[in-house]
Amino acid sequence: MVIVVTNRKLCAGDFLARLDSLCRAKPGAVLLREKDLPESDYAALARSCQEICVRQEVPLILHGHPQIARELGLSQVHLPLPALEAQAAALCGLRAGTSVHSVEDVRRAQALGASYLIAGHIFSTACKPGLPARGLRFLGEVCRAAKVPVYAIGGVQAGRVPDVLAQGAAGFCIMSELMECPDPYERLSSYIDIETAASLG
Repeated sequence: MVIVVTNRKLCAGDFLARLDSLCRAKPGAVLLREKDLPESDYAALARSCQEICVRQEVPLILHGHPQIARELGLSQVHLPLPALEAQAAALCGLRAGTSVHSVEDVRRAQALGASYLIAGHIFSTACKPGLPARGLRFLGEVCRAAKVPVYAIGGVQAGRVPDVLAQGAAGFCIMSELMECPDPYERLSSYIDIETAASLG
């Protein structure tokens, strides 16, 4: 499964038009990661994104903001692990995924009922300048420790997809490339094709 992670600041052109193009390629989900926005602005953007995701039948996951998720009738949110620890008891039926950076994080997240894990960053990426990548060995350790789906994030390029899936990952996340490329539909479709071929073979 390919998860589209958003960053509207990287987009050349209209963000919602790009999201619509990406959703036409049928990713596994869209994670609306716009952490700089005030809550009211995030809620407005989430409503616009939800319209696109509903029309294209793609699940939308909000990054934080459980209350907004409930207001929109969504079933799942993504919370950083400290936020999940602080809010787990108050999620009131919402499922929550989280990000992990160690096997110990995996144990903590699963004890809190996390529905999926995003593990990273796996490869070097411009989004994390100066921070060493954790690598495929780390990803394999996380996947073996996890009882829920694990998605890799960070520098996952087309040629690396088979290696990522070979470690046991359920899929991977792509952000910068899909926000910046000239043809988002074509680029995401190529990733989905590569993932399908690697999964079958």
